[in-house]
Amino acid sequence: MSSGTEAGSGSSARPRLTVLSGPSGVGKSSVLAELRRQGPVHVHFSVSVTTRKPRPGEVDGEHYHFVDRVEFDRMVAAGEFLEHAEFAGNCYGTPKAPVLLALESGTPSLLEIELQGARQVRAAMPEAQLVMLAPPSWEHLVDRLVGRGTEDPAVIERRLEIARDEMAAEKEFDEVVVNADVRSAARDLLNLVVGPVPGISFDRRVARDDPAETQPQER
Repeated sequence: MSSGTEAGSGSSARPRLTVLSGPSGVGKSSVLAELRRQGPVHVHFSVSVTTRKPRPGEVDGEHYHFVDRVEFDRMVAAGEFLEHAEFAGNCYGTPKAPVLLALESGTPSLLEIELQGARQVRAAMPEAQLVMLAPPSWEHLVDRLVGRGTEDPAVIERRLEIARDEMAAEKEFDEVVVNADVRSAARDLLNLVVGPVPGISFDRRVARDDPAETQPQER
């Protein structure tokens, strides 16, 4: 892997924190996994802390740091989070120290969090870059959530309700990447995190349905 300064195509700009957010089911984990494969760049991937149970295939310390509510509350009280939020009945938080250490060492940092947490980061670090990962259409997102088969109907309905609010907040973000294709979305996100990388083109202009037309008007 090359260093953060090398990845920036010779730029001396100070690396910054990039926050990736988007509705549940939009494919954030898949895009981040593809971004890791696309390199070669040196990016710090923040690993969130959560109180939810691991899903099949998830590894503690790699996908999330899984803790119980008592430990999570201790970390909140100790001021160990850059942001923390409760989402769909579970708590999530971003450990502050690893992010600050990465930025101080010259490495751009990338973290994936929900809208509530992204707003906290914007308030605490105005220089952070907020990127929304959006679906090609509302129907596409609904199909993905229903097709997961990992949640009960009540949880799915709650996630859809939250997704409506998240997509309505698109104007709060600095950039929007449409996940019509995982490889293209990962490439576009990579360019936003580290700047243009030689040999990697950048085009986020992916056609998608107008959210005002694809999202239900009644909640």
